[in-house]
Amino acid sequence: MKLSVIIVNYNVIHFLEQCLVSVMQAGAGLDMEVIVADNNSVDGSVKMVKEKFSGVKLIENHENLGFSKANNRAIEQSMGEYVLLLNPDTVVEEDTFRKVTQFMDQHPEAGGLGVKMVDGKGVFLPESKRGLPTPTVAFYKMAGMSRLFPGSRTFGRYHLGFLDMDKIHEVDILSGAFMLLRRTALDKTGLLDEDFFMYGEDIDLSYRLTLAGYKNFYFPETRIIHYKGESTRKSSVNYVLVFYNAMIIFARKHFSKKNARLFSFLIKIAIYLRAFVAILSRFISAIFLPVTDVAMIFAGIWFIKSYWETHVLFTRGGHYPIEFITVAVPLYILVWLFSVYLSGGYDRPVRILKIFQGLLIGTVIILTVYGLLDETMRFSRAIIMLGAAWALISMSAFRVLMHLAGVKSCRITMGKNRRFAIVGDSEEADRVAALVRDTHLAPGFIGLVSPDNKQAGNGFTGNLGQLKDIIDIYKIDEVIFCSKNLSPQLIIDKMTGFQNLQVDFKIAPPESLSIIGSNSITTGGDLYVLSINSISKTNNKRDKWMFDHISALLLLAFLPLVIPFMKSPPGLIINIFKVLVGRRSWVGYHPQDITNNMKLPRIRKGVLNPSDAIRKQALAKEIITSLNILYAKDYKITNDLNIMLKAFRELGRRQGTGNN
Repeated sequence: MKLSVIIVNYNVIHFLEQCLVSVMQAGAGLDMEVIVADNNSVDGSVKMVKEKFSGVKLIENHENLGFSKANNRAIEQSMGEYVLLLNPDTVVEEDTFRKVTQFMDQHPEAGGLGVKMVDGKGVFLPESKRGLPTPTVAFYKMAGMSRLFPGSRTFGRYHLGFLDMDKIHEVDILSGAFMLLRRTALDKTGLLDEDFFMYGEDIDLSYRLTLAGYKNFYFPETRIIHYKGESTRKSSVNYVLVFYNAMIIFARKHFSKKNARLFSFLIKIAIYLRAFVAILSRFISAIFLPVTDVAMIFAGIWFIKSYWETHVLFTRGGHYPIEFITVAVPLYILVWLFSVYLSGGYDRPVRILKIFQGLLIGTVIILTVYGLLDETMRFSRAIIMLGAAWALISMSAFRVLMHLAGVKSCRITMGKNRRFAIVGDSEEADRVAALVRDTHLAPGFIGLVSPDNKQAGNGFTGNLGQLKDIIDIYKIDEVIFCSKNLSPQLIIDKMTGFQNLQVDFKIAPPESLSIIGSNSITTGGDLYVLSINSISKTNNKRDKWMFDHISALLLLAFLPLVIPFMKSPPGLIINIFKVLVGRRSWVGYHPQDITNNMKLPRIRKGVLNPSDAIRKQALAKEIITSLNILYAKDYKITNDLNIMLKAFRELGRRQGTGNN
């Protein structure tokens, strides 16, 4: 057998499906086996592989063994002359396997090979070729010198930025995302070191190949898409700890004691610095806008108050009491900003209308309470109104400035719906268009693009050769390629050719309910899945949390009145406190639809479920599944309220019981 393709999967079902589609296309006519080692996923990956890829050999691990152990178990069962370790969040070109095996056949000195990788926007990934992370190289990388001078032979050795990305080169380190290995070389060097749970094992094995007398090659004559970020969060403290600890293991194993100590010292400093920076950056990111808003609003009201005192209210001298600026104004600001938060004014992307809505609600609340206060505490309605106006102006203006400056956290949208171009034949493009309509509420535009450069009309906006003009003329935000009609090579060609057009790219696998894409090297792929968009939105999560807690507090306040209507009064009391502490929601998915629940956005287990609105004793599994999907897709607070009212007597229900 020529080639064994090994893919270790952990809870990335949709990426895995797309990867396997491309692998099967690339393996056509080649003596090849495909092995998927699943590390105890709970997202339905195993079932998907069994149903859609019967020719794949599936290894079901009953725990998360990590990257090294899972690969080693699969390598031990493989039979290919060459072994390819491939990440599930990749897409290979249709000629990738043929080209890389031919190169290895022609270069017996090659122990391993990596290819040119691009991200989901077609941008070259520098980790496609890497140098050995010696203490000096690692220091330059940690100090940021490699980023400042990527093309330097001194400072840019980590990613070998001085080497032409379009030419074949001998390199030190291969990427574990696509790592082609010669079987005889593995027999000589041994398998992946299982001391590395995640990260570092590819560096270790690459280095051992060179120590054994083999060469590693960077081969750019074929490409893959590597979405990255789905399991890697480079800004997270966990990533910093795992990655740099892997570097320490590598140093202790391969460097002299003196160099290993130096390397470990540098790495530990880097760990503390990066962890501190990661925590600090997240904290600053979370409080940046609210703190700025507080400062601007307070400063504005201070000047308004000063002007009002001098020119309107106390023209002959006098001041507001100190409590006005030290107590009342901070409370006004607190109410305004909390109302803005509840209205979605701090959600991303920024919506100015949500800020206006929050300030309006907050002002109404402030004025209502103001009218109930004692006369001595009514300082000035005019300043409240002027303060609200200033809050709207200052908050909006600041976000506009940040948006124009390119700050991602302040990107503004005025509610403009995204515009799509779908490239595929009539049948497949229509199928994907329906999927987009189900996952995006009212897309602004959907244009179908024929994959045939000559074909037009018949419902198509244009053909593939006109795609660039279509993007420009129709102001397209997102291009979706139907992989049933287009080869991975053609898709990657278009992505790399259009990477400067400020448009997002996604791929729709055939017969799949998912559309996958990635917008940057550090973010997980944006994933659209049929009918499960709404409840996962930030504002809906917040609304559901608020509804649960307000309902629980009301039930607790009126407990003596509601208990007589309950089937299980003790159960109601228990459920109230479970909801208040966040262990339960009043409404969740139907518990009997466990398999399908795994495909839905995660929410807390519910006391009630959507079937309680129907009040039938028995429902078919298909109906239960549909109810769960509809609940997830079209979530509204009124849905939860309706279910609670119809099944009011069941609010004391214990877990595991329900409407069957």
